[in-house]
Amino acid sequence: MSDEISRLKDEEKEKVIEVNKEDLDNSQQTISSGPASAVSTHKNWVGGVILIAIGVIFLFTNLSGFHLNNWWALFILIPAVSNFASAWENYRHNGRLTKSGRGSITGGLILSLIAFTFIFEWSWGVIWPVFLIIGGIGALLGGWFD
Repeated sequence: MSDEISRLKDEEKEKVIEVNKEDLDNSQQTISSGPASAVSTHKNWVGGVILIAIGVIFLFTNLSGFHLNNWWALFILIPAVSNFASAWENYRHNGRLTKSGRGSITGGLILSLIAFTFIFEWSWGVIWPVFLIIGGIGALLGGWFD
């Protein structure tokens, strides 16, 4: 009985090793040829552009004397630009604007509006209807293209 248990354990170990080798081979093929490598490159590119843009804005404020009171609101633009980039990639991949792409555009517009409201010190009492307009446009696009 002890020999049979040992044999079963050895067989199980061999099966686990075979399954792990197959998973590793499949994941390497996906990484080298699939969209995962393009996505990681895309995110690095977007992050670099965002950092350069923020640096240029800070340099402009230092050289021109223009004072930006709510400079921290520029960081709200990071996920907004990422949403726009995601929508663009979605459009390029599918050849049309899908539900996911429309959601990314809507989210990017809302985050951009929030950031610009802080940066330019717009009144929330005046700006809030624009959020409704963005939501309505998103709903119209969703009903129109689905």
